[in-house]
Amino acid sequence: MEKILGRWNGTWEKYHEFFGALTLAEKFFLSMGFAFMTGLSAQFCFRLPFTPVPFTGQVFTVLLAGILLGKEFGAISQLAYILGGAAGIGWFSFSGSAFLGTTTGYITGFAAAAYIIGLMCEKDGSCAGRIRAMLAGITTILLMGTLWLSFYLRIPVSRAFLAGFLPFLPFDIIKAFIAGTLAGSILRSSRETR
Repeated sequence: MEKILGRWNGTWEKYHEFFGALTLAEKFFLSMGFAFMTGLSAQFCFRLPFTPVPFTGQVFTVLLAGILLGKEFGAISQLAYILGGAAGIGWFSFSGSAFLGTTTGYITGFAAAAYIIGLMCEKDGSCAGRIRAMLAGITTILLMGTLWLSFYLRIPVSRAFLAGFLPFLPFDIIKAFIAGTLAGSILRSSRETR
């Protein structure tokens, strides 16, 4: 197990060297790519019968953005997604370009989550640290979404928690596992091409 964790941590170190060597313009371009990927992942969605919030693939992309782009550029990628949707790009799931709706709290939570994930990964880049960072990001998104849902639908927070937090937690943990695995593959690939 120690050997696996050592390889995992070494891979992340190589990726951060790779990302650190990119120019500001290249990092910004990657951020815009992640904004686009968040928009694409929003199209993977379906409604659950017991909640007004759809299940989407966006959280997966937000987790990757925070891990791979870091706090600043991860947050920039999600702010670009939010601003693009608010400006009329029809990439918000089920609502097209309508920004205000049941999912507004989750969407605004994306930028905060990407920043938190990036910040926590900077402070602790170990495998356990990245897992904690993704769990903190998921919690941020779900809490902001739940609070907004309560406000928007004018329902008690406890009811919003049952409709907008609990049903999504297991799915989001699975997304975190997949994002962590994919990020590891990306990092290994970037190390091998250098």
